Amino acid sequence: MSRSKSRDSQSPPLVAEVSTAFSHKQRTVASDDEAVPVLTLISHPTATRAGERLLLEGVAAGREVSLSRNGPNFTRPGETFGQPLSDPFVSRNPLVFSPGEGGRLRLRVGEGGTRVVVDGQPVTSREFTPEELAAGVLLELSGRVVLLLEQTPNRASAPGDTLGMVGESPGLRRVREHIQRIADLHVPVLVRGETGTGKELVARAIHQHGPRKGRPFLSVNLGAIPKELAAAELFGAKKGAYSGATQDREGFFRAAQGGTLFLDEVGEAPPEVQVMLLRVLETGELYPVGAQTPLQTDVRLIAATDANLEEHIREGRFKAPLLHRLAGYEIRLPPLRERREDIGMLFLHFAREELEAIGEAHRLTPRDPYAEPWLPAPLAVRLLRYAWPGNIRQLRNITRQLVIGCRGQPTLQLDSRLAEELDAAGPAPRPAPAPTAAARRKSTEVTGEELLAALRQHAWDLKTAADALGIPRSSIYDLIDKHPNIRRAGTLSAEEITACHQACGGDLDAMVQRLEVSKKALNRRLKELGLSARNA
Repeated sequence: MSRSKSRDSQSPPLVAEVSTAFSHKQRTVASDDEAVPVLTLISHPTATRAGERLLLEGVAAGREVSLSRNGPNFTRPGETFGQPLSDPFVSRNPLVFSPGEGGRLRLRVGEGGTRVVVDGQPVTSREFTPEELAAGVLLELSGRVVLLLEQTPNRASAPGDTLGMVGESPGLRRVREHIQRIADLHVPVLVRGETGTGKELVARAIHQHGPRKGRPFLSVNLGAIPKELAAAELFGAKKGAYSGATQDREGFFRAAQGGTLFLDEVGEAPPEVQVMLLRVLETGELYPVGAQTPLQTDVRLIAATDANLEEHIREGRFKAPLLHRLAGYEIRLPPLRERREDIGMLFLHFAREELEAIGEAHRLTPRDPYAEPWLPAPLAVRLLRYAWPGNIRQLRNITRQLVIGCRGQPTLQLDSRLAEELDAAGPAPRPAPAPTAAARRKSTEVTGEELLAALRQHAWDLKTAADALGIPRSSIYDLIDKHPNIRRAGTLSAEEITACHQACGGDLDAMVQRLEVSKKALNRRLKELGLSARNA
């Protein structure tokens, strides 16, 4: 980075939080940010219709809204014209949605009308609470059409505004807004999110929509570089600087000169690399390994992590000044379980890629309106209920397996292995209600015995234990530090960990019970020591 531009990185961190919790309101006119009920098509006999939506603005305004085979129209986000459900198995006798008391929403099915299934049970009338609408309710119509009923801000999306990202959930729209806000600025960006949420895609979008478009974009996974080579790989090295350095090495920073360098898994950076990164961010200068003279660099730095860097700082594994420099602007990506309305569109996107590759794209637009849907409703419901611990990457892999595994067949079907994978993580958890003021506790009210009992009861999962105690997660670290008989994984010696690893046969759960430390932190220590673990 040039010295003249490094001031931007010294400004206070800006955090772009992505949230999916919206309150239910009822007014005569729905404003742009007011939450209104919305129906999103997840699955339809014409598979290409996934993602079309129907805003129930009349319900938000206190009126009834009827839905039948013939209307109203579902539209794709950003488009003006749409079409009704038009499935011959959906009745002309409408379903009726109407407002209830306390933010509830009523559904009434006319006699002899469309068969509606909710949570596996046929319904003729049902009232949904604000909590259910916040989590999303799946409606199966006639065993062929799957709709997701939820509440969302009444915000229109401009056509062609996707930045290469599939989906229209509120969380993803906010990510796009933050990309557009930061793309043209020379400010370091930290992208945070679970594995598989698309952090590199965000980094590429920032690069492509900024002034460095057309210049190099280099992506480096720090977790995949041996720690002893990380400095040379990033900053370059002089010939003879270390054993095996038979010639000068350019390094990723100089290779990305004038462009963007994306550092994934930045939490895995070794201590010496953290010091060198901090210098680059502060001065715009770097020292190749073995060099005595600094080099100027002009690189836009975007970092990403799925780790809790604040916890790393408390454990002495990450430098706080580096976090503050990297997070000149911070973007948090929502996990897929918080983007359920996007799953149909994402599945369609990945399925189209695979079907085109095998020459079966015609399956997405069947000619016979009475044919069985290519994506059966029960399978669509199963995909929506799954927790997706691997997020978008996992959805893409499962879509590929489904398409290729059912090649030449008229409909998709789960084989036993895929069914086992979808059952392994269980259904997506429903959001827990916010604790009341009476339920909150001060950390000083928690005794040492309570703390130890909660940690043991919840298998040393710090977040779960903190929730059970009714205290913030940040407070539990202070309580652990003050407890005379509780240790952190970061304080364990390599010898103690290695001996326990051998005694437990590499079983991480057994090691946690024996050492009584956080499972996540212990797993990180095992990786540092080059030890593999079962049940990780």
